Amino acid sequence: MTETTVFENIVRNRRATRQFLPTPVAPAQIQAVLRDAQHAPSNCNTQPWQVHIVSGAKRDALAAAILAAEARGEYEPDFSFDMAAYSGAHAERAQASGKAHYDLLEIAREDQAGRREELLKNFGFFGAPHVALLFMPSFGDSVRTAGDIGMYGQTFLLSLAARGLAGIPQTSLAMFAPTIRSVLGIADDHKMLFGISFGHRDPQATVNRLDVGRAELSESVVFHQ
Repeated sequence: MTETTVFENIVRNRRATRQFLPTPVAPAQIQAVLRDAQHAPSNCNTQPWQVHIVSGAKRDALAAAILAAEARGEYEPDFSFDMAAYSGAHAERAQASGKAHYDLLEIAREDQAGRREELLKNFGFFGAPHVALLFMPSFGDSVRTAGDIGMYGQTFLLSLAARGLAGIPQTSLAMFAPTIRSVLGIADDHKMLFGISFGHRDPQATVNRLDVGRAELSESVVFHQ
């Protein structure tokens, strides 16, 4: 198998995992993933990411704190996020993804209790033994810095996949940025963009069979000559 084929397999077969085994990832493996991610590109090599890896008892305490904040309705993201702001094909893709998820699990649209139970799994990190929380300093309008964090996150996810591990990027965790900062003792001037729950994929979980596909290149790419 060529290096190109290996890369294609990693990129094209990576999937968001929504049920993990409780088995911890070896520390050496986590360090290797972090070293890979540290090579992500960034504007002017600023490397603005601040990454907090949470495991063990602290992971359990953080999950409990987030679930408690959610029950109180304390959604306080550092950056605005509104699903209703999406329109056109972007909204259609988001809706199709959600429908595929609930259809696979046979959770009906009117089953609000079932849907809420599924939602809350986000805040228990889908059973993953580890979560990486990606924070950033604020520079200007933060757009360029956020782009750098996105490139770091993708490199992190691909490194996990290359090592037979799994992860899922979660904007939902950033809805509780103040709670997370409080539990972990993070300064207020570090803003949270998203988290990545990671570990070993549960091969028996139905939800992990979800494959929402990707748009055709013609929908996203314009060639100029």
